[in-house]
Amino acid sequence: MDLKVTTLAGKDAGKLTLSDEIFGLDPREDILQRVVRWQLATKQQGTHKAKGRAEISRTGAKMYKQKGTGRARHSSARVPQFRGGGKAHGPVVRDHSHDLPKKVRALGLKHALSAKAKSSSLIVIDDLSVKDAKTKALVSSLAALGLSNALMIGGAELDQNFKRAASNIPNIDVLPVQGINVHDILRRGTLVLSKAAVEALQERFK
Repeated sequence: MDLKVTTLAGKDAGKLTLSDEIFGLDPREDILQRVVRWQLATKQQGTHKAKGRAEISRTGAKMYKQKGTGRARHSSARVPQFRGGGKAHGPVVRDHSHDLPKKVRALGLKHALSAKAKSSSLIVIDDLSVKDAKTKALVSSLAALGLSNALMIGGAELDQNFKRAASNIPNIDVLPVQGINVHDILRRGTLVLSKAAVEALQERFK
């Protein structure tokens, strides 16, 4: 499939042929869901923790004698039913990540790219670079292109002026091509690729 290439100024910069094996697939929601779930599970810290009865610092002496008080039988004051006692079945530190085959991860990325291409939410820009790191100038350029919620993917190395100018703009994310991922693609309305990013992706999935 052929896609028109533009510049940041909105001028025509020719056409680029995109691989149908990467940008022309029929997107499957189940694969996208599996990859996003894997990504979010990997990011989850899992540092939640509550103390169990064995970790409570409290006397180990029996609270009162077993018989003759008219009250229920109790031994430890560390048990969950008492104020200040341990938590029964509370959260513990653990790893939430799970395995996902590399082939499924790669397929998920292809389907995310294809989903953007199919919904006409994919734009190819000649070069993501600016002369000066001026946020105001970049905001006006993006507004002229109709971009208010977008993920912008540059080449292997980002232009530092462009990165600095875009860092203050809400709902605009900028990543190098190595950092492209399914979750970030789907959470933004438009995907903007530089020509270098398209070439790198096509070379990666060759």
